[in-house]
Amino acid sequence: MQERLQKIIAGAGIASRRTAEKLISEGRVSVNRSVVTQLGAKADAQKDEIRVDGNLISTEISKIYLMLNKPRGYITSLKDPQGRPIVTDLLHDISGRVFPVGRLDYDSEGLLLMTNDGSLAQKLQHPGFAIPKTYVVKVKGNLIRREVHAIKKGIELNDGKFVPSDIELEKINRKSCWLKLTVFEGRNRIIRRVFESIDHPVIRLIRVAISDIHLDDLESGEYRHLQKREVERLLTL
Repeated sequence: MQERLQKIIAGAGIASRRTAEKLISEGRVSVNRSVVTQLGAKADAQKDEIRVDGNLISTEISKIYLMLNKPRGYITSLKDPQGRPIVTDLLHDISGRVFPVGRLDYDSEGLLLMTNDGSLAQKLQHPGFAIPKTYVVKVKGNLIRREVHAIKKGIELNDGKFVPSDIELEKINRKSCWLKLTVFEGRNRIIRRVFESIDHPVIRLIRVAISDIHLDDLESGEYRHLQKREVERLLTL
């Protein structure tokens, strides 16, 4: 059966579908010894010889699904031109190649899914599926009820309005406070920008859940394989 090349590459665990599109555009993919650069190109994974950077790919791979508690100070990427630590540096006994699903910025921490299942990664990142993600956030200063209510109603940013699915004030300290909020979108630095816009910059940002997959007591820098029931829930979202 013929499928788009980027879907085949992602399904083989080589890269996410978005990265696969970049590989095709850069002329690094060939089908039956002919370089392909068109994103709409299709192939049959069972009949055609598909290579990435000259290496023959195989669609017969064991799927890997990991949950990592990403610490601050790591890049959610497979490489960094600046030489900063990357999340895969934390994986020590994983035989297959995996890539992060979505992103957590350098200063953020918490739940990060990693896999070689390109189709699942694409679905979890696609805005059309609206996968809920829950964060706990420490911000500078104490928010008053009026400010929390304003966030619930929606905050106008330069790239559109932000409305959380839910937000709760969890704990008030002398010079800071903790909140818990759930969002359905993944615009760049969206939570940090929201609180900066009301003069309460983020001190700490931790993702604690993706859908009903929870970080629980996994220590910072540690990871584990997802349980079968957790994978099944993600696949059926």
